Amino acid sequence: MSDTPTAADPFDCADILDGIRRWVEVETPTDVPEQVNKLVTMVADGYRGLPASLERIPGTDGRGDHLIVRSAWGQDAPGILILSHLDTVHPMGFITRLPFKVEGDSAFGPGIYDMKGGAYIAFRAFRQICAAPDRSPLGITHLYVSDEEIGSPTSRALIEAEGRKAKYVLVTEPARDGGMVVTGRKGVARFEVFIKGVPSHAGSRPQDGRSAIRELGNVIQTLEAMNDPARGVTVNVGVVRGGTKPNVIPEEAYAEVDLRVPTLADADDLVPKILGLTSRTEGVTVKVIGALNRPPYEKRNAGAALFEHAKTIAAEIGFDLVDTATGGGSDGNFTAPHTATLDGLGVDGLGAHTHYEQLFVSSLVPRTRLLHRLYQTLR
Repeated sequence: MSDTPTAADPFDCADILDGIRRWVEVETPTDVPEQVNKLVTMVADGYRGLPASLERIPGTDGRGDHLIVRSAWGQDAPGILILSHLDTVHPMGFITRLPFKVEGDSAFGPGIYDMKGGAYIAFRAFRQICAAPDRSPLGITHLYVSDEEIGSPTSRALIEAEGRKAKYVLVTEPARDGGMVVTGRKGVARFEVFIKGVPSHAGSRPQDGRSAIRELGNVIQTLEAMNDPARGVTVNVGVVRGGTKPNVIPEEAYAEVDLRVPTLADADDLVPKILGLTSRTEGVTVKVIGALNRPPYEKRNAGAALFEHAKTIAAEIGFDLVDTATGGGSDGNFTAPHTATLDGLGVDGLGAHTHYEQLFVSSLVPRTRLLHRLYQTLR
């Protein structure tokens, strides 16, 4: 399939790539809101003259703004919600290490794959809908958020509210290996463990002490025993701290825990167990705080039908669309429990969050066409 535009093919690969370049060259670390807001302004400017209304929601808690774009048509009934995020994990200045460049079929840059490429092609597909005399059957709402990379704490309520109003949700997270879309994601829960023991001199009065670190070892063993690869359940103790000096029985210890679950039933089983952890040692207390941050995104009937529709369209365009499930979370986790959701509709590539992050240029036109045809055909 050629990327060369014709009278019947308005999607110019070089032009799409240049638009992505402009977004990538505005660095947008989640924790630098003024940078995120620069890109929000650039994105908003791209809708000038199009039949759409824009609502910019000021950022809170040190995060950037969110942007909601609504088509001028179809807003009186459930329609299509596009979910994108503009923030990236790369720190400010990383573009000097990973400048935008094209080598063969790869275009490099911070956030180009996760997910500025996907956000941009969804914008381009909308722009093409606006250029045609016939509007899409359903209204289109595109929500750009500023904090997905840290779990969407300031945008979750907005995502859930817009998701409940929609008939379909399309998420422009990057495609998985070979262009696969995502129809399932594990739920994510995060916990903090606080342990308080009794300090004493480790040499002269060890019997007076109660080691918080030793009790943390007990807690870690209990958590590790919850891992169940057959069920797809993973528990990871990723951060531990404790103690002050090697000759002091440690009074305090601390851990951070990540839980991934494929189903809500697994979450209902394991989250209370983790929150209910108690000390095995007299004189030592264990306190656990945390919650399910992102609910599991399970492949339900409506989501399965949406995938089959996209698969048919992809075949008409000229490529095979395959689905997969993944352990990583996205904003699609917030909408999938109640609205048909299809994730991984962004660009194909590799190296998200790395020093070699890249998209595959050959994926740009087919993926933009897929989104465009979804806009045209979803009813």
